[in-house]
Amino acid sequence: MGFSDHLVDAGEDLWDAQLHHPFVRELADGSLDESAFRVWLEQDYRYLLDYARTFATLGTKAADEPTMAHCFEVANAIVDEEMDLHRSFAADYGLTADDLAAVEKSPTCEAYTNFLLRTAQQRPFPVGAAAIYPCGQGYLDVADHMADLADGEHRYTPFIEKYTSDAFRESVAWMGELVDRSAEAHPSLRDDMKAAFRRSAELEYAFWEMAHTEEEWPSERASAEVV
Repeated sequence: MGFSDHLVDAGEDLWDAQLHHPFVRELADGSLDESAFRVWLEQDYRYLLDYARTFATLGTKAADEPTMAHCFEVANAIVDEEMDLHRSFAADYGLTADDLAAVEKSPTCEAYTNFLLRTAQQRPFPVGAAAIYPCGQGYLDVADHMADLADGEHRYTPFIEKYTSDAFRESVAWMGELVDRSAEAHPSLRDDMKAAFRRSAELEYAFWEMAHTEEEWPSERASAEVV
């Protein structure tokens, strides 16, 4: 068993929590409220910009040319391809890419992206590799679960299809191999890799919760109550 598999097994409680989250179950059957999905859409768009930056940062720290090149390729693919899905969904809400880019990050989104960027910039490469892995493997496992739960096509079917596609599976497989190679080459960093993976997995769960509850900054709620 590779170290990437060990990390997922160690985070089984968080994986199960994601699979059973109301956002995941409701998106799978098509009953998810549009306003909750819009929150996910807007926040995930902002998240992906920094996820791409995280891969680009890791590319500058990679020890070998193939890993460096692939990190940059993933960063480019996120901006050019994965975010196309978000722009497509946004059009259904009358939102442009500029509208999405102008959205303020929620507290959870800001915490997650800050953690990823700080880890990529300040920690050793293997720790950064472990930090990015829960997003890839988590979305694949969640989408596979959604596909099992789904009964026919609905408005969220493109989401499920995107994150169960062969291209996405290949990308996640590469991330798992990167974690395995990093752990093998740097065994002294395995505890730090496990801690980074765990924190990202916790933030993945928090992201579903943020979207489902339509999280706001406390000041925004206070202003609304005053009005």
